[in-house]
This record gives sequence, C-alpha cells and structure tokens, in this order.
Amino acid sequence: MSFVVPFDGSELAEAALVRAVEYGGALDEDITTVTVLPERKRYAREKGWIDADEAYDVDAVVEQLREQVRSLAPSATFEYERIREFPPEAKIAGYIERLALEHDPSVVFLGSENVGRVVTPLTSVGVHIAAEEAYDVFIVRQSGPPKVDGVEPHTDFYRADDSTGE
Repeated sequence: MSFVVPFDGSELAEAALVRAVEYGGALDEDITTVTVLPERKRYAREKGWIDADEAYDVDAVVEQLREQVRSLAPSATFEYERIREFPPEAKIAGYIERLALEHDPSVVFLGSENVGRVVTPLTSVGVHIAAEEAYDVFIVRQSGPPKVDGVEPHTDFYRADDSTGE
C-alpha cells in the first residue's frame, strides 16, 4: 500500500503532496506522484506549464514537475504518462486512476477546490478520481498546515504566517 498524489504542479497539488508526506511520515507510507501530460499546447497553457507564446517542450515540463516533486518530497516516486490526444477531463482522470491503481493506494491525496461540493463542475478531473471506490480520498482544499495532533508539519513548505494553520 502507498499514498498516491495526482500532481500537475498547481498550488493545491503541491499542498496535497505535502499533506501526503506529513501523513506518510506519521504512518510510514510510501508516496508516489502520478502525472498525465497530454502533448497539446492548449492543455499545457491551461495548466500554467508554458506561457501563451512559448513552445511546448514536454520533456522540459516533465523535468520541471519532477524537480517540483523532488523539492517537496525527496523520497517520493514521480511517475508520468505522455498522451498524444487532448481528451475530455473524464478521460484524463481515467489515465490518472489507472496510474494510481498500479500502486494499490490506501489513500489518494487530491488537491482540489471543487471535489465534494454540492455543485461540481463537469470539467473537474478530481471529481472522476474521487469517484473511484478502490481507495480512500483525502481532499486538500487549502495549503495551510495540518491540524491533526501527531502529524508533523512540513516546515519548509509553509510560510511563517501559516505555521499556526490560521
């Protein structure tokens, strides 16, 4: 078993990874990040991986994401899959789920503002990943430190004014 974190480099994906590290330390669980990279410029722009006028170098983005993971969670495994098409969010979620399930996760740590709300956008990858019943889902909606006794905050991640979780 392990903790799996879908990782796209966003602020909430970073927070989910940090939270997985914090809980993984307390529970002695391995951490794996999974990333799906459609080889389409539009998706890369939407994710903030490239600027509007920048060429999309998929290998450079992979290395950028790998380094981002390494800086937050040096012992985490980084896995990715390149796909040629630019599928709908449900299909991207399917790729992420398949990668996650390869690790038999006990928990998937998902950074999302949208998952679990009464009204959920149809374009949320997280909605589809959270629907999988093979694992529990820990939804990270804010980047502040954990408020659970026994879970040590990843102090390098939080700003000084976040240390109290307020």
